[in-house]
Amino acid sequence: MEVADRIRVHSASLTAAERRVAEAVLAAPQAVGFGTVADLARAADVGAASVVRLATKLGFEGYSDLQQCIQRDLTRQLRPAAERIQEAGAGPSDEHVRTEVANVTGTVGAADGSDVDVLVARIADVERPVAIVSGEASAGVAQQFAAQLHQLRRDVSVIGGSDVAVRRDLALLPEGTTAVVIDLRRYERWVLDAHQLLHERGIWSAGLTDSLLSPIAALADVTFLVSAASVGPFDSHVGTLALLNLVAANAATSLRSSAAERLARVESAWSDHGALTDAG
Repeated sequence: MEVADRIRVHSASLTAAERRVAEAVLAAPQAVGFGTVADLARAADVGAASVVRLATKLGFEGYSDLQQCIQRDLTRQLRPAAERIQEAGAGPSDEHVRTEVANVTGTVGAADGSDVDVLVARIADVERPVAIVSGEASAGVAQQFAAQLHQLRRDVSVIGGSDVAVRRDLALLPEGTTAVVIDLRRYERWVLDAHQLLHERGIWSAGLTDSLLSPIAALADVTFLVSAASVGPFDSHVGTLALLNLVAANAATSLRSSAAERLARVESAWSDHGALTDAG
């Protein structure tokens, strides 16, 4: 969301009072989108002047301008692909390239280096199982990430399927598991329910989602914001793939000695049985 992005950009310059207002905005955007200055000031336990100062510092002309931006953000999040397709054509290839490059740079560039290091360190700890939970739209990217990690280490699983299978697999995860939860706006209910169960069990999770206001971000120990703009009606997952490729590459570096032997066994199995070929 635009307001969340502005808050992140200006976070270092906010006063204590302005930071409380920003936290209230992120915690309850719906309330801000349809409330008054006094309502937001009361929620943040500050004066009305602090609300106005935050709006100005974020580049808005005033509270009403901030409020209108939040309303637009909330409306965009709820618009389905069936509606978006009416105004978004395939687009020229150069526009598509610019959009996808921006998605990659926006996603990878926005990733906090220390959060990446924490996630990589946990994945490189082979004593900690890795469980990946993903919505349908990002399932292909999640499967690719799981396949990469599986070649580097043991105990990598993708959680999914029926409610019975999901709850069974979640119940059997050890306490030290590292969970990676992936979903964007118009979140799938089962993904949110699974993440809630992980949280209740005290299992550490990294969330890949579209906003700091996402219910996934609310439960994750570290959150990575995904840029998912598209010239068509569907969200792009190119940025998601780029970020997970970065994590997998860094994990491979950390696991170099043990992963080399594992990869050699995989390559040998493929070679011995002619599983791969360069011929047509």
